[in-house]
Amino acid sequence: MALVSEEQFKELRDAIRGKIYGRDDPSFEEHTLMFNGNVQTLAQIVSCPLDAQDVSQIILFCRKHSFSPSVKAGGFGTAGWAVGGDVVIDLSALTGVEIEEPGENNSYTSLRDMVPPNNKGKKSVSQSLPPPASLVTGVDTDGQPANNSPTIPSSSSQKRRREEDPALLYDSASRNVNTFLHPHLSRHDSDLPSPSIRRRLDDENAPEQASFTSSDSFPFPANGSDQNDGHIITSNDQNDLVINNTDNIVTTSIERSDSSGDSSLSSGANSSTASSSSTPASSVPPGPSYSSNSGAPFNADPFGYINVPSSSAGATLRSSFNSTSRSVYPHWGSGSGSSPLISNSNHHILSAQAQPLYTHAYVTFGAGMKQKEVDIYTANHPLEARSLTGGDDSIPYHVPFAAHPVGSSVMLLGGFGFLGRLHGLSIDNLVEVEMVLADGKIIIVNENEYSDLWWALRGAGPTFGVVTRYKAKAYPVPVVYAGNLIYRFHRATAPSLIKHFRDCIKGAPRELYANVLLTAGPANKDSLIVIQMCYVGPQEKGQEFLAAISSWDGEKCLLNEVNEKSFLHQQDSVAQVLRGKAGRQWFIRSALITSLPDEVINQTVMQFDNTPEGCTWLFELAGGAIADYENTCVPKSQREALFTVAALHQWDMGLDDVRCITTAESWIKETLKPVQTGGPFPSFLGRHEPPSRVISCFGHNWERMKEIKKDYDPTNVFRNSLWPLNQDGEEVDASTHEPPMPEGSNNIPNALALGEASGV
Repeated sequence: MALVSEEQFKELRDAIRGKIYGRDDPSFEEHTLMFNGNVQTLAQIVSCPLDAQDVSQIILFCRKHSFSPSVKAGGFGTAGWAVGGDVVIDLSALTGVEIEEPGENNSYTSLRDMVPPNNKGKKSVSQSLPPPASLVTGVDTDGQPANNSPTIPSSSSQKRRREEDPALLYDSASRNVNTFLHPHLSRHDSDLPSPSIRRRLDDENAPEQASFTSSDSFPFPANGSDQNDGHIITSNDQNDLVINNTDNIVTTSIERSDSSGDSSLSSGANSSTASSSSTPASSVPPGPSYSSNSGAPFNADPFGYINVPSSSAGATLRSSFNSTSRSVYPHWGSGSGSSPLISNSNHHILSAQAQPLYTHAYVTFGAGMKQKEVDIYTANHPLEARSLTGGDDSIPYHVPFAAHPVGSSVMLLGGFGFLGRLHGLSIDNLVEVEMVLADGKIIIVNENEYSDLWWALRGAGPTFGVVTRYKAKAYPVPVVYAGNLIYRFHRATAPSLIKHFRDCIKGAPRELYANVLLTAGPANKDSLIVIQMCYVGPQEKGQEFLAAISSWDGEKCLLNEVNEKSFLHQQDSVAQVLRGKAGRQWFIRSALITSLPDEVINQTVMQFDNTPEGCTWLFELAGGAIADYENTCVPKSQREALFTVAALHQWDMGLDDVRCITTAESWIKETLKPVQTGGPFPSFLGRHEPPSRVISCFGHNWERMKEIKKDYDPTNVFRNSLWPLNQDGEEVDASTHEPPMPEGSNNIPNALALGEASGV
């Protein structure tokens, strides 16, 4: 690692408007902190640019003095590339987000015509002259002395942003899941605001909320025990929790239709009146308010504009106060009986029926924004909608991000989340970026400008330059019908549940996202199986899938909290279930598979039974719109995969258990090998990946990728990235472009070697 002299430090300090920190500065550690504790930076300087011009100057400084730069956005990448260079470029000051309606012919305002972050009232830097070949020091973009430039947030204020910002809190996904996973908290301790995008009924006289009690603070039940004395926990909505002292997971009386076998769930709200009260402005996380004068009944279908119900035989139309559950496929059953369909209680929250005016909108955000910050902004700034019952209304729009927490670079590396099957990966919804190249040049990249780079950066962007601003499509999402079904993991019954899940979602529509994950508990505690679903459409359609999935009767369902909620809350659900903690050691391995045969399921369950605490294995339904896009470096073969699969392992610093590494590697590398296709989506690449595995992410596109790399970064300036080749085009070990591991952490290369030697 190269050392930086005092003169060089001063040179960089004078060259940019943002602040820089040396290793002896108290703020240095804060700005190089990674979510993965198994990363130790050897960087000498952290720079905090305010705009693309600053980034350009930093790149030129690094080239001039042969320093290696690395780029840190959210700090969630487990490989540690973000802090692997001599000079860390921390993009956290590149904030700012706005949403715009599409123009004529779905046009948008180009980034070159928009004011960049921290340049209020100034001309966009992309409209200025190209940066000079040598450093321009001591002058800002208006030609004024650098010390007269706008003051950037202080270190302490940036720290407060990280500690207090609701973008870093994930327990709001579901209060019921939060209470289940943290039984030592009372129900009221875990209460967080419910989505304000839906109308609410007055719950002043609501029955007392249930609370959990446990002699053990860990949420997992003891081996062989019945959690909560056999009570089955179900959720009516974000506000209500019902504990049934029965073996059946039914929270309402079900009226079965004699002619069609359909079941109708009484809402029990006929005598209630809607309240126009909204969530207080101080609530976390806040949400947009819907107009109270739309005239829609309180439980009108928010997705009515998608599919107007027909009056065909066997179909039961929704009334103002009833929801309906019908089975799409006969072998799924009637959706009645013991299926855990959840009724609308008299405290249920539903949005007004509205029709969006636009199929999509455009969201512009700085590279320092975490995706949750963007989600919160768009939720709080819904766009005008047309109420189908008269009056004004609005609908929030959301970018198809991965689930929280993720930084902005997911827009360049893949990004598969709850909207992915309906709208594609994050990279597929990118329309333009502002980017700094290896020679310091600032450019705008889109399908018409730098088209070869546009193709390559959507999947491998960090290897070609530094993106400072993004513009992406966002789509109307009034509410989602989503949540978790939680079961106890038993080796004897788990294969049956996973196979049942697989069969239920065969041929599922694009509106349905679903996954099943296995998460390991501590010694002498049961592990859990969690099924997550998110239906982006009418509640009654989502209930059909819930009825099918929850009809499995091999084990009691410990918690069913599937209900209608805001997309913002659903985005936190994976992080909430994972119970992930920053500063722990993290190890991730992933794959894309073309099928999920019984034998793979059986072997997976047997292997998972021996994993240590903190290990989570995930099967995530892929397909849908992901396969529609071809003009990116992510090949068609990977896009047509049936499932994305991931091993997400976390464990405490100081714990040296090689199984945390070898079990993930063995499962992905050996058990899933017969059904794998290529490599994972690049956003799932982890610590110490072999070059062959990185190359497999791009399949037949790899040769073209190498040519584009030669054109835009011939000296491999951006080597602190997933790029597995050196300047001469030779494959290199991951350790050459990853930071080292700190003392007290697992030595991943040694653990992998040990696993191979022992046949694990």
